[in-house]
Amino acid sequence: MSKRILCAEDDFDSREMLRVLLQSNGYEVVCANDAEQAYSLITTEHFDLLLLDNWMPGITGVELVRVIRSAGKGTPILFYSGAAAAADKQEALDAGAQGYLTKPIGITDLVNEIESLIPDKRTTLKINSTR
Repeated sequence: MSKRILCAEDDFDSREMLRVLLQSNGYEVVCANDAEQAYSLITTEHFDLLLLDNWMPGITGVELVRVIRSAGKGTPILFYSGAAAAADKQEALDAGAQGYLTKPIGITDLVNEIESLIPDKRTTLKINSTR
């Protein structure tokens, strides 16, 4: 079963590039073009990871993380953003994100970070089945 990623990115070209690259690496990718659409999807569907841009119209990615965490959602969150200041990264991590990558970054580094944040269900199942 493919791991599901929600990719929230307001720039069409960046969103499509991420979708194609992640799908070619075996992920099922659902895209949202703003934080409101992303939150709607998060509340109605299951995702193994949320990949967020920080600068989106309406509310920012950091504000979205705060809403997600206050709703009790524990899905891993990784930022992939052009907001490169150390303060941007720290604010995202303080809000509840698990990782923050600055654009541009190679697909190998992005996939490695995604894999480090998504729990391996096979391992979890194996551990649970040995009890």
